[in-house]
Amino acid sequence: MEILLGFVGLGLGALALGLLVFFKSMLFVGRPDELLIFSGRKYKLPDGHEVGYRVVHGGVVWRVPLLEKVDRMDLGTIPIELTVANAYSKGGIPLALHAIANVKVSSKEGVRNNAIERFLGRNPNEIKQVAKESLEGHLRGIIARLTPEEVNEDRLKFADELVREAGDDFDKLGLALDTLKVQSVSDDVSYLDSIGRERLANVLSQAEIAESSAKADAEEAQAQFSRDGQVANEQAENLIRQRENELRRVVAELEGRAKAEEERAEQAALAARSRSEFKLQEIRAKLEHLRLMSDVVLPAEAEIAESNAKADAEEAQAESTREGQVANERAEAMIKQRENELRKVKADLEASAKAEEERA
Repeated sequence: MEILLGFVGLGLGALALGLLVFFKSMLFVGRPDELLIFSGRKYKLPDGHEVGYRVVHGGVVWRVPLLEKVDRMDLGTIPIELTVANAYSKGGIPLALHAIANVKVSSKEGVRNNAIERFLGRNPNEIKQVAKESLEGHLRGIIARLTPEEVNEDRLKFADELVREAGDDFDKLGLALDTLKVQSVSDDVSYLDSIGRERLANVLSQAEIAESSAKADAEEAQAQFSRDGQVANEQAENLIRQRENELRRVVAELEGRAKAEEERAEQAALAARSRSEFKLQEIRAKLEHLRLMSDVVLPAEAEIAESNAKADAEEAQAESTREGQVANERAEAMIKQRENELRKVKADLEASAKAEEERA
């Protein structure tokens, strides 16, 4: 029983392995640089046309067992070296041209089917040969429409012309022209060399003329610069002298104004000092007068007033003792009032005199 189970296990393992190998053989993974062509069944294209294959560009696809066959077509670039000899250009000059073209199977839908129908399963060298013959034929046609100068000088234009002219043929073949670079253009009659020598001579002649003109212009410019510099120096010196004279004049005016202001200030100071001394003398005279009055006149007047008051008191004493006493009191009050007024006037005069002395 165990042996039977072992055989059953082995059989199931072999079956699983066989299924895995089978499914793996049915599963195809397309690379970005290749086309997978599944042929064997009918497929309808978007335009309604039926073909016996389907094309897959990249991705994972299952093959229908027994009914479909899978082929791969490389989309990689095929470099082609193009050499054309004795190709007559416009004007009858035979040219020899060497160029490098990069060609590939087109991946565009509708165009790649042409390549599949023509080159599927064939050697890439056959694709290279067909593309080379087609390009060389178009090269001769384009050279015949252009002058040697145009072919040699404007190679980008030449390459664009070739791409446009070969485009229709390459679409029919299912191919695409990626790039075309013209390596060299020559001729057996030295036409391009003679043009080059002539242009070189013209360039050299123009360069010599330009150099002579530039040298003459430089000398003239240098002379003009010297003249302009001399004139500018003279103008600068004149301007400096003018500014110096103006400066002297302004300094003289300022010094005169300063001296006049100084003299006016001195005169004003002298006048102010004179006025102050005059006022001080007046104050001193007034003060002396007041001192004299306080020392002589006022005491005399006080004595006279006192005598008069005493006389009036004695005369009034007889009439009324009370009235005499009142008179005495009035006399004393008047005397005190006069003395207070005198002191106040004396103090004011002394303060004014002191203030004037301080200001002077």
